[in-house]
Amino acid sequence: MAMGEETVTHPGVVKKIEGDKAEISVISKASCISCSLKNVCSVSDMKEKIIEVDIADLGGHHEGESVVVEMKQSYGTWAVLLGYFFPFLVLFFGLMLFLHLGLDQGLAGILSIALLAPYYGILYLMRGYFKKRFRYHIQN
Repeated sequence: MAMGEETVTHPGVVKKIEGDKAEISVISKASCISCSLKNVCSVSDMKEKIIEVDIADLGGHHEGESVVVEMKQSYGTWAVLLGYFFPFLVLFFGLMLFLHLGLDQGLAGILSIALLAPYYGILYLMRGYFKKRFRYHIQN
C-alpha cells in the first residue's frame, strides 16, 4: 500500500491457512466507544467476521497469531455507495420515471422496487471483481 493513504485497521487472529488464502477472525463491536454506557453493552453487540487475506500478505504469521488487518478507507466509501446510495438513486429515478409515464402510484412504487433486482443481480455477478478489488492486507 502506498504511504499516506487513509486506512481502516482492525485487530484479528489468524484462524486458518489453506492454499494461498488465510482466514482472519475479526471481532466487530458496536460503534459506542464514546457512549457512557459502553460497559453494560451485551455480547450481542459484538460479532465475529471472517476476512480472507492472501498468503503473500500474511508475512510469516501462523494460525492462532494476532495480527492487524487493514483496508483502504476509500474502499469503505465505495461499499457504502454501491450498497446504499446507488440503489436509492435507482429507486428514486425509477419512481420518477414510472410516475412521469402516468402509471398508478402503487404500481410505480412496486416497479421501482423491482428495479433493484437487476441492480443487485449485477453486483452479485460482479462479486469476483469486487473480491479482487476490495482487498484486506496485514499491517507490517
